[in-house]
Amino acid sequence: MRNFDEKTITDAVIERFSQCSDARTKQISEALVRHLHNFIREIRPTEEEWAYGIDFLTRTGQKCDDKRQEFILLSDVLGVSMLVDAINHPPMKGVTESTVFGPFYVNDPPQFELGQNLAGNFEGDPMFIEGSVSSPDGKPLAGASVDVWHSDGIGNYDVQQLDKLGGFAGRGLLKTDAQGRFRFWTIRPVFYPVPTDGPVGELLRAQGRHPFRPAHVHFMLRAPGYERLVTHVFGAGDKYIDSDAVFGVKDSLIREYIRKPAGTAPDGTKMDKPYYYLNFDFVMRPAAAARERAKKSKSEPAGSTIAYVPK
Repeated sequence: MRNFDEKTITDAVIERFSQCSDARTKQISEALVRHLHNFIREIRPTEEEWAYGIDFLTRTGQKCDDKRQEFILLSDVLGVSMLVDAINHPPMKGVTESTVFGPFYVNDPPQFELGQNLAGNFEGDPMFIEGSVSSPDGKPLAGASVDVWHSDGIGNYDVQQLDKLGGFAGRGLLKTDAQGRFRFWTIRPVFYPVPTDGPVGELLRAQGRHPFRPAHVHFMLRAPGYERLVTHVFGAGDKYIDSDAVFGVKDSLIREYIRKPAGTAPDGTKMDKPYYYLNFDFVMRPAAAARERAKKSKSEPAGSTIAYVPK
């Protein structure tokens, strides 16, 4: 076959996959070509525009290293990360909803005992957070891992300022008690921008979009027999709650960060100044339900632990 034009080239390319031995690879390759070719036919780029697109993707790759993943950031701001999350984690009655992994996760975070302060050298208003982890039928999940991370009081994460802080801050790993409960002190996070010093920032500016995420606390929970839960708890009333740059906000994940006066905190701590309080009860999805869903979709639940941290 030869002499292809814009009407015949797509079928010709797809035909080349006819000997592909892996059905899933063949399915993905065919869909990729169909949609990509239709995209090109729709926008009808000039050669200069196509060259710019290639250059944009090249620079996106060049911005990636062991501390930053610009392609994940690109996926996030285009809503693809949330689409993948929605496909792999559809709503289940009574189960806490998931959302994107977010920008600044760190593997092997510092471990804390219940009630300790995760804030490290972060600056900001003190905040006490407590809650529970249970199954859909209300069974407390004792010993569940509660992995937490969030920004400081001016919108920076610890990994953006490790030299200044002298180590990690605003993150930590705890285990629930016999009643499936957890509690810890930290500082109140605020809204912050995703990194804008690379190609994705260039894209956001060209699209007339802001780069901000509303205030939130990240949680990743694990318990034997249950699907890993990656989610946030967003602060009600945040100015960016309806325009999150990565489309991660869900109504069920919004809670008021309650400002409390000086006095005795829920854990008995004497506070000589006002502090914030957050309570959230998490319900995890049984692993059997996740396996059945994956079987029906012929794919495994998705998830990434790669961050897009600015240098």
